[in-house]
Amino acid sequence: MKTRRQAVLLELIDREPLHSQEVLRRRLLQRGFEATQATISRDIRDLGLVKRAGDGAYQRSGAEAPNPGTALAALERATAEFLRYVERVQQLVVVRTGRAQAQALAEALDRAALPEVVGTIAGDDTILLIARGGRGAAALVKRLKEYSAQ
Repeated sequence: MKTRRQAVLLELIDREPLHSQEVLRRRLLQRGFEATQATISRDIRDLGLVKRAGDGAYQRSGAEAPNPGTALAALERATAEFLRYVERVQQLVVVRTGRAQAQALAEALDRAALPEVVGTIAGDDTILLIARGGRGAAALVKRLKEYSAQ
């Protein structure tokens, strides 16, 4: 139970900025875990969570605070370097790279936290991006093609 609760806690702080133990407690409760403030405090200590300097939200120790401008610039560079082919199939976007380059581009995509993207799956030379819908997928393909043309 403790391991599952802590895994959910990590998932929660990775997905959204959570600033207090009370908010953490409520989010855990929504996910089916009843926890006291003392339990959450111990979990925070056990997991080595710290508060970000910028907004006071919990994060993993040593985690980089995401900087949207830097992440977007890194995505532009990675796309220009690694993207070979991109195609949309409804709300799915298939991206082809050179051998052993998909992971690097997928990481740049994930760090950029593009609003169109729900998730990514990367192999050796192929990335599957799941967009929020057909329009989001079309916008994503357009964006990636623009970045690769630079």
